[in-house]
Amino acid sequence: MGLLLLFNGGFMSICALVSAIYREHEGYAILAASGVAILSGAITMYLTRNHVKVLNKKEGYLIVTLGWLIMAFAGTMPYIFTGSIGNYTDAFFETMSGFTTTGASIMNDIEVMPKGILFWRSLTHWIGGMGIIVLAVAILPLLGIGGMQLFAAEAPGPSGDKLHPRITDTAKRLWLIYVSFTAIEAVLLRIAGMGWFDAVNHALSTLSTGGFSTKNASVAYWNDAPMIQWVIIIFMFIAGTNFVLSYFAFKGRFSKIFRDTEFKWYSAFVIGFSLIAGLLIYFQADVAHSDTTIVHPMIWGEFESGIRHATFQVLAIITTTGFVSADYTLWTPFLTIMFFGLFFLGGSAGSTSGGVKVMRHIILIRNGIMEFKRTLHPNAILPVRYNGKALQSGIVFNILGFFILYMLSFIIGATVLAALGLDFETAIGGALSSLGNVGPAFGSLSPVDNFANLPALGKWWCSFLMLIGRLELFTVLILLTPFFWRNR
Repeated sequence: MGLLLLFNGGFMSICALVSAIYREHEGYAILAASGVAILSGAITMYLTRNHVKVLNKKEGYLIVTLGWLIMAFAGTMPYIFTGSIGNYTDAFFETMSGFTTTGASIMNDIEVMPKGILFWRSLTHWIGGMGIIVLAVAILPLLGIGGMQLFAAEAPGPSGDKLHPRITDTAKRLWLIYVSFTAIEAVLLRIAGMGWFDAVNHALSTLSTGGFSTKNASVAYWNDAPMIQWVIIIFMFIAGTNFVLSYFAFKGRFSKIFRDTEFKWYSAFVIGFSLIAGLLIYFQADVAHSDTTIVHPMIWGEFESGIRHATFQVLAIITTTGFVSADYTLWTPFLTIMFFGLFFLGGSAGSTSGGVKVMRHIILIRNGIMEFKRTLHPNAILPVRYNGKALQSGIVFNILGFFILYMLSFIIGATVLAALGLDFETAIGGALSSLGNVGPAFGSLSPVDNFANLPALGKWWCSFLMLIGRLELFTVLILLTPFFWRNR
């Protein structure tokens, strides 16, 4: 916990430096928040310096959950100290949305916020994207603590791939890839026409599949700069891909990428849904109110615009990035329903995206097909195969359990929001968006609105849904079971 607070305070000091560069007086308050976080972390580490340095699986889950909570509570300090967000509930919601890479915001006018605060919002995305715990496991061995339990509880998705036998080396390689992609995207966005500040912030939000923007209109602000949106599209796709495959790409082992079942299905989903949405926008949708142009047949510029907006929004939802280039709720009813379904999809396992994940959907579908075959051939041994290998039944049961738990969490989440006075469309949209870490939703939480008008209890409830969604349900919910706390 102390180490995580030190990390938090260190990143806050970077934001204070950004404020100093832009000559903002809020930099002093951010620096004070950084000092409090660093001092708290140092004291915590000093008081626990002689603890028994043994981590079991139980402790791994507990530390991950408590680590995220303490980071979220500490992360509110820049907002509170600067007065950018006066209400603690709103500050906690914004911080939790940042660290869980949800991208849901309560800020009504983002562009008037200090540069240091906007940079802190983007940094919370970036820290949470790959996982603050993955960063920590590269350092914990220096303290004599093994990190395998933490990585198992934190790494997104059911994928068990590792880049290196030693978990700390795995974490370092993941972060090296993460940092490299972020830097490359920032440079490309600058070349495409963004200012440096906007380019860096959007790179931080894209690679983390977060969605916080520096503009009120999100990426729709640059609708007259197609290259900017195409750069973000490319890096949203990369961010939604398993980072292990990115490592193979850097090593030149492209055959492993194209043989990967999840990557093939993920690519097919993105291309297929983008083409469907793009053609419907081109021929049917009146998207004039979404800052795009009403299309006319046989005009290439209009066709490119339709495909670009379609691909952008499909990727923003599948990868749970949550950026907005247009108000997709104003498109055809068919597309609204399609986008609602995409909220359940998610990106690849081992990526920074949220949601159910493509791998789980593949295994669920294949298991369903196998059940038909088992009905016809009850004595046959018909295992579910993935990437050419038979899966153990325990993995299939885990994924089935996850999906059931995910749907129950969604239903209960929407029911609670409805009980707090939200209409049907807003309640299901808010619950699904928070649980899947998507950001914009439906109803009064549409891409042109935000979460500011949610009741206070609704914001705390959505924050809880964001947390369990980001940590893949089991990590948090297992702490609520009585047998977790038993010695045996």
